[in-house]
Amino acid sequence: MNELKYKIEFFSEWHCGSGLSAGADVDALVVKDPDGLPFIPGKTLKGLIREAVEDYAHFAGVDVNAEALFGIEADRSGQQCKGILYFTDATLSEAEHQAIISNRVQDLMYQKRSRTAIDAKGIARDHSLRSIETVVPCTMYASIINLPDSAREPLTTALSLVKRLGVNRNRGLGRCQLTVVEKGGER
Repeated sequence: MNELKYKIEFFSEWHCGSGLSAGADVDALVVKDPDGLPFIPGKTLKGLIREAVEDYAHFAGVDVNAEALFGIEADRSGQQCKGILYFTDATLSEAEHQAIISNRVQDLMYQKRSRTAIDAKGIARDHSLRSIETVVPCTMYASIINLPDSAREPLTTALSLVKRLGVNRNRGLGRCQLTVVEKGGER
């Protein structure tokens, strides 16, 4: 069992929601660490990567025990089985994190996107204006821990299948590429 480090390079703005709003200004805020910097929860990554592994296994005809690796959702009786893999949160590199904090430029990491519904006559519908906070394109780093050697190849291949992350993926947000970081890579 070992660790697989990978990076997430974003090519467009992205949004992983915190479930919070900023009142009348922004309807959906990005999840942030105590320093005010964005991160991607490991639980979010686990779900995306599990889906990619299952797709890869299905189409390549490879046998991958996804339940053993990722776990089983709780059933009606509340029974749940955790998988052996542990997914860390994805964060900025330590050097980038420190540079942003020391220069107090956290606010430059975010933009506000607004949209409204338009009716058949081309007029905005009442009360339809919505806005979300997005993160500018950046590179995040994360790890998968307790990875058995037999699962390394399927997970490495599956990482390359993830092309979008976060909300509004079908509207152009969250375009990304996940790649393995070799030993000595940034973190």
